[in-house]
Amino acid sequence: MAVKLKALADPVRLRLFSAIASHAGGEACVCDVSAGLEVSQPTVSHHLKVLRDAGLLTSERRASWVYYAVVPDALASLSVLLGAVADTVGLPA
Repeated sequence: MAVKLKALADPVRLRLFSAIASHAGGEACVCDVSAGLEVSQPTVSHHLKVLRDAGLLTSERRASWVYYAVVPDALASLSVLLGAVADTVGLPA
């Protein structure tokens, strides 16, 4: 779990993860999620690789594009962890 949290600690990676999770169809390519970010496309690809290596994203090559999707189990485990933290510190649900 620490690897996942470390990967999401970077603001760019958190924005990418959120963009993919909320993208129509549940998946997105680099061109879909790089718009609006003030980093180069190779940097976006690097951040996506970090998220994939942390087990947060899957990737699938289709022709010349790579599509990324959030790993459902990763999202569920993050939700449980953050819910437990909120309960521990007394935050409302």
